[in-house]
Amino acid sequence: MTHGKSAFVRGILALALVLGLGAIAGPAAHAQTFSVVHNFTGGLDGNEPMSGLVMAPSGNFYGTTSGGGEYSSGSVFELTPTGTLTTLYNFTGNADGGDPEAALVLVGGVLYGTTRQGGAHYSGAVFSLTLAGKETVIYSFGGAGDGATPNASLTRDASGNFYSTTFAGGAHGNGTVFKLTRPKAGSTAWTEQILYSFGAPDDGANPIAGVAIDKLGNLYGTTSAEGQYSYGNVYELVKSGTTYAEQILHQFELLSDGGTAYAGIVIDRNGDLFGGTTDGGLGGSNGGGTIFELTETNGTWSFTTIYSLPGWGVSGAFRNLLVESPNLIYGTTHCDGNNTAGTVFKLTESNGTWTYTSLHVFSGSDGQYLFSNPILDRTGDLYGTTQIGGQYGKGVAFKIALR
Repeated sequence: MTHGKSAFVRGILALALVLGLGAIAGPAAHAQTFSVVHNFTGGLDGNEPMSGLVMAPSGNFYGTTSGGGEYSSGSVFELTPTGTLTTLYNFTGNADGGDPEAALVLVGGVLYGTTRQGGAHYSGAVFSLTLAGKETVIYSFGGAGDGATPNASLTRDASGNFYSTTFAGGAHGNGTVFKLTRPKAGSTAWTEQILYSFGAPDDGANPIAGVAIDKLGNLYGTTSAEGQYSYGNVYELVKSGTTYAEQILHQFELLSDGGTAYAGIVIDRNGDLFGGTTDGGLGGSNGGGTIFELTETNGTWSFTTIYSLPGWGVSGAFRNLLVESPNLIYGTTHCDGNNTAGTVFKLTESNGTWTYTSLHVFSGSDGQYLFSNPILDRTGDLYGTTQIGGQYGKGVAFKIALR
């Protein structure tokens, strides 16, 4: 059984094509060395790599394609820095899962990830994959009261348990935050617990991103819809023993604060929260999204827009930021830029002022539409993927040399 591209992605791309006609040009790109590491063909190497990359100690990268592969349901691949791609696993779209769209997590030589489709109940799955290519589904979502359609990557705590979200399902059908507890000694069974089901008034709905976890075990994330103003919110799940209570940290109004947050929350070393929105900003509902910060003082959180992205509508940040330090952030935009194909940028802070630097503006022939968070290798070069574009129109893996 195979499946087509998700309704979420189809809807975003349709909106992008309509709104792109009125795009606003962003700042000119600064001189950087950009190169395509791999052009996906749409064949056995897959197509539409939407997860970005994770780097192993060996220096090689791992990622997923959301389509293509042997069964047209996506794949997991290994990629060397020089561009040699090896397919490790092809999803069938059945019990083993299909249509992976989230970044992988590498733990002790084993990859972990989520698939939007497939699984025992065809509502999505969480899987592990050895670097030799042996896949195991560690949890299949059941839909209905359980979660369904996980878009997000996993977050691991110090005990080896995983946390993330589902876009749909749960008690109210609006998505969930869940925990997978690692197997006890002598067992191979992971245990799922729904920590929160979205659906109460103003608490948001349909999280695209996963969660960040602080030192106390509290979880932080974003919702892409609903909330007080219908543009999503930033939430905290406050841990008390084995239970969690939701606290709303910010309700997006689609004004200077932005709106429609697909990117998740990143915690810096000071405990401050950073994130991005796809919409709003200086232009309000016509803006290109925002980059924001939340700081806590005596239990009260304060929201600040640190930069309004150039662009239009839903052109902004779709994936998590890379917060290298409290004053250095890397990010990507979905379809901002002169060619409405997406950008990679850097934000640097000095004396309270954030400065935007454009690292690359995509043209389509070198890649188009970024659902990829950026990562840095050990030498400080930046890597990522684009959903489509490139030589064959099926997406690329790219490198930006920053030295």
